[in-house]
Amino acid sequence: MTSDATVIASNPARVLIVEDEWVVAIDVRECLKELGYQVVAIVASGEQAIVKARDLHPDVVLMDIRLEGEMDGIQAAHQIWNELQIPVIYATGYSDQATVDRATNDELFGYVIKPIKERDLYIAIKTALQRYGRETRLREQHQWTSTILRAIGDGVIVTNAQGQIKFFNFVAEALTGWKIQDVIDQVLWEIFPLIHSQTKAPVENPVMEVLRTGTTAYLVNPVLLVTKDNRQIAIADSAAPLKDDKGNLTGVVMVFQDVSQRQSAQEQSFSLLQAQMLEQQMQELQRLDQLKDDFLSTASHELRAPLANIKMSIHMLELNLDRRRLSSLESETDSHPEQVSRYLRILREECDHELDLVNDLLELQRLDAAATPIEPTSIDLLDWIPQIAEAYQERAQERQQRLQVLLPSALPLLTSDNLILTRSFSELLANACKYTPPGEVITVNAQPVGHHLQLIVSNSGVQILDEELSRVFDKFHRIVGGDRWNQGGTGLGLALVKKQIAYLGGSIWAESDANEVRFIIELPFGAN
Repeated sequence: MTSDATVIASNPARVLIVEDEWVVAIDVRECLKELGYQVVAIVASGEQAIVKARDLHPDVVLMDIRLEGEMDGIQAAHQIWNELQIPVIYATGYSDQATVDRATNDELFGYVIKPIKERDLYIAIKTALQRYGRETRLREQHQWTSTILRAIGDGVIVTNAQGQIKFFNFVAEALTGWKIQDVIDQVLWEIFPLIHSQTKAPVENPVMEVLRTGTTAYLVNPVLLVTKDNRQIAIADSAAPLKDDKGNLTGVVMVFQDVSQRQSAQEQSFSLLQAQMLEQQMQELQRLDQLKDDFLSTASHELRAPLANIKMSIHMLELNLDRRRLSSLESETDSHPEQVSRYLRILREECDHELDLVNDLLELQRLDAAATPIEPTSIDLLDWIPQIAEAYQERAQERQQRLQVLLPSALPLLTSDNLILTRSFSELLANACKYTPPGEVITVNAQPVGHHLQLIVSNSGVQILDEELSRVFDKFHRIVGGDRWNQGGTGLGLALVKKQIAYLGGSIWAESDANEVRFIIELPFGAN
């Protein structure tokens, strides 16, 4: 255990130490006591850690990854989190890529490298407990809101800004005959048809009016809802807009009830009052969701600065190592820096990976908040496309891939943001290099289609199944076994590309057949 300075914890916590080296465990225990924490037990195996966690329920577990026995620290941490929801901080002297990947795939609350410094340990425990507290409060608030909505005596349906269903309570299931798992992401008016009670002519769904006007809409007179089994139920309903803090429409909440037996206007007035109260509750739910987004944005910004400092420190260490290597050569002594160089390389690669993840998260937040300015410029595609492709020729040649650019003799100028479009197109090329086998071909071409431009990046030798194809733009989704070059990534690349292209007023989709995958960007020539 090494120490920079003694730090006293202001909020003591109960800590379970899992460490199979007794000397190290005792050293860590004394350090924790000096920091003001209470050590509830020391165990040497993953199996013992699970038993003690059940018995003592500590506030946090300090877990060595490499443990003797059949269960290592990562397996034990996974079971402790899933069963007991206790945050786990990993402590290890190893930092190989496979171990780090396994650790970060679990619910990781902290990570310290041996020899452990007091300040690092204090910061790791404090950060883990703060994050755990925030996540617990957000989870409780979400469960509380969902419970209220499900318990309301009226049917409640929530859609996004495209009219796709995102929430369907039990009463809505009972009245419509549809189950929530069958209607999620379905367009509301396709499974919720309304007709006039006398003429049986179709009646516009109030959700459509809200999406068009951005204001609350009501059905003044009862209409008939045609259920899944073609029954007709007299209902009264209202629909209210959901807006973000900038006033942008993000969805609609609709409240409805069976009024077949209603006899008085007073009951109808009460129903409208309930709808207004629900609207207020949904606004509170929206506020809580915004708090979650603000927390993610703040956390990303807070992580970015220390990661940048770590990266700079790595660079300085590499420079010093190079100088020492040069000095040892001149003095004809062998300092054997290979192991240090390997650890520095691993540290640099992991730091770059984390920086990429933070930058991608921040960019997604900026795009969602429309905080990224668009600077339209005229782009000569016949010069722009080959320049970008040229940057990937060397990578393709190293992997025995053939990268070819096939363009028509003439293309109109494209008006768009050069920087955003370059990032998106470059990500598609990097993605193609990542998944294309040796001996196969990556092809880049462009073509005008009416008033739009299509940019196409295709690669042969691979094919994506239909069930995977629908998820390639999902955040953090990766195709299992697809990364043949072990290149890694944040899992946000294609999700970010889709956001960027939509931000430019275009669209992107993927196709796969005949042992080939194609990503197609479509933009209006006058995008701005």
